[in-house]
Amino acid sequence: MSIVVSNLTKKYGEQIAVNHISFTINDNEIVGFLGPNGAGKSTTMKMITGYLSQDDGSIEVNGVAVTTNNILTQKKIGYLPESNPLYLEMYVREYLSFIANVHQISNSKIRIEEVVSLVGLTSEVHKKIGQLSKGYKQRVGLAAALIHDPEVLILDEPTSGLDPNQIIEIREVIKKLGEKKTILFSSHIMQEVESLCKRVIIINKGKIVADDLLSNLKKGTTENHLVSVQFKEKVSEDLFHSLEEISAFQNKDGFTFLLESKNPEALRKKILEISISHHLNIISLNSEKNNLEEVFKTLTQS
Repeated sequence: MSIVVSNLTKKYGEQIAVNHISFTINDNEIVGFLGPNGAGKSTTMKMITGYLSQDDGSIEVNGVAVTTNNILTQKKIGYLPESNPLYLEMYVREYLSFIANVHQISNSKIRIEEVVSLVGLTSEVHKKIGQLSKGYKQRVGLAAALIHDPEVLILDEPTSGLDPNQIIEIREVIKKLGEKKTILFSSHIMQEVESLCKRVIIINKGKIVADDLLSNLKKGTTENHLVSVQFKEKVSEDLFHSLEEISAFQNKDGFTFLLESKNPEALRKKILEISISHHLNIISLNSEKNNLEEVFKTLTQS
């Protein structure tokens, strides 16, 4: 196991930020770490990197305990924090050279050019960091996290501030890195998590509320399926009250309804029959897969 977190707890006064959580992450696994703001994501990541000390529990990185050998574990970890602190008056290559020297990297000039190319900084490398856009500053932070070729990457909102094209580029970088490195990253962009991860951990109010394969989470916690129907004209929701196939429904605007059912095929048939008998025009009638956004909302609303 690359990362083993056991009974991890962190308190700020009377507030419990992280409440006795446990999880493991395997070698060469990309895991999405999700949760609302204030749920404990960043605090957990900082404890894994050794930036914060825990109040209880233990953390191991590649078999080494963070609390007993902080320096060794930090050598194994590349960390991009959410705040991404940078020296704005330094030039990009100058800053990366400084970080390389901190890590005592031999042939640092070669390694700097490798990471500059990898994260797409080549066109901006001659500039001061303070002159860069937020997206390019984020790339500098990612390059610094990669400079010492760590075995484990902890990335807190790695695509924050990037435009859609840049997000796709960095996403491909992360995917490629995941072939040889263990990656734990947080993101509020659900499509990003779905495109990169097979497994997701969701934290809410300091506790783990889900830790499973993405495919399992998207199946939902019940046997219900979603059926979406949109009418050309406005329809009263009373129309659906007599349908036994519906376990729950949402009236979005009087035209579009989202229905839950254990038997979506029978429900679609009944909707078609009702539309014919009431002379209604259906624009669309589809079964929808449960997506990560819906799973996230369900698990973190309480």
